[in-house]
Amino acid sequence: MERNLGGEGAGHWLDDPAHRRFLARDARRALDFFDASAGGEGLRMLDPAGQPLSAPLELHATTRLVHSHALGQMAGRADRAGIIDRGMDLLWRGHRDGRHGGYVWSLRDGAVADGTKLAYGHVFVLLAASSAKLAGHPDADRLLADAAQVLEDRFWDSDAGRFRDEFTRDWHVFSTYRGMNANMHGVEALLAAYEATGEGEYLRRAGGILDFFITGQAAGNGWRIPEHYDAGWRPDPGYEGNPMFRPAGTTPGHSFEMARLLLHWWDLAGRPDGDAPAHARLLVETALADAWLPGGGLAYTLGPDGRVARPDRYWWPVTEAIGALAALIKLDPRPGDEDWYRRLWGFADAHLIDHGRGGWFPEPGGPVAGGQFQGKPDIYHALQADLFPLVPGLSRHAQALIHTKPLAS
Repeated sequence: MERNLGGEGAGHWLDDPAHRRFLARDARRALDFFDASAGGEGLRMLDPAGQPLSAPLELHATTRLVHSHALGQMAGRADRAGIIDRGMDLLWRGHRDGRHGGYVWSLRDGAVADGTKLAYGHVFVLLAASSAKLAGHPDADRLLADAAQVLEDRFWDSDAGRFRDEFTRDWHVFSTYRGMNANMHGVEALLAAYEATGEGEYLRRAGGILDFFITGQAAGNGWRIPEHYDAGWRPDPGYEGNPMFRPAGTTPGHSFEMARLLLHWWDLAGRPDGDAPAHARLLVETALADAWLPGGGLAYTLGPDGRVARPDRYWWPVTEAIGALAALIKLDPRPGDEDWYRRLWGFADAHLIDHGRGGWFPEPGGPVAGGQFQGKPDIYHALQADLFPLVPGLSRHAQALIHTKPLAS
């Protein structure tokens, strides 16, 4: 299959027609592959061939499918509406806990498989609801209001200005763990909620979280962000938890995400005077220097000294590095930014994108036996890597997608 990632000459690929066609085509094929996720009742996770898996459906997967297909709809794919409907219904009638409030972590065959209440999952409910509202879904307002109230009542630590992490199904505290990951995605959700509603408190809270983790933590830690904290919000470098969501050490992929979100917040806030652009660049450049491996790809985690701890080359840090580089190129391109952007897409094209079926593999060549991922990842990370470079701004991507409809054909 002939592919053209972009032109070979000078200039930015973000403006190159061939590259833009490549991005739109990759997004369309991923959306088409994940049509099968809406087979049967509700939504399902898929194996590499697109067949439903029997694994439980976790809250972050349901919500990210809603968010992603909402982006696809706004970008010109009106056929996404049915999948969004199923996801919204599953969130309200399946994950939503009518007895205790909040949203349970996982479902199997429509029944609760794990009733734990995690901030990580709940902030994605807010993201899904906000994206659905921007796409005009009729049930978005009730979901957004409910998710925002649960986050306020149960997870928001008003003294710290950050989200607590986890409770039992009936809201008993079972750990003192505090984490960056849930708060990072909390920023993402808060920014989306601000764009969907115009309520300034969402923007203010996002800015406070970013300030703590970037100015308060990364700046004093070699521009690497500590992942894990105790109940007093002190870094806990010895912590090691779930290998997918809470691996030991620092995670370079999250530095890319936080850099892009910092620029997103800064743009929405009116580009105030300060160090946000410089800090975003330091996060990106440090993560690239630390994590890029000799054979290509980005290492999953680093040790306390910044050296590679786990060299697993997952797809999502590559997508997030693409998004962060695209943001820097839009704002203030520097020598080397374009080279990195092209290098990342070259690695993705050669090793991660499934050119036969659509979507991305979780690791180069496909799932690894006994590895962290059973099937093909949901399209959340990869779709954003395709779509965000296609719009001109650092924020309000949804509105730009609605205006430009890059996936319409």
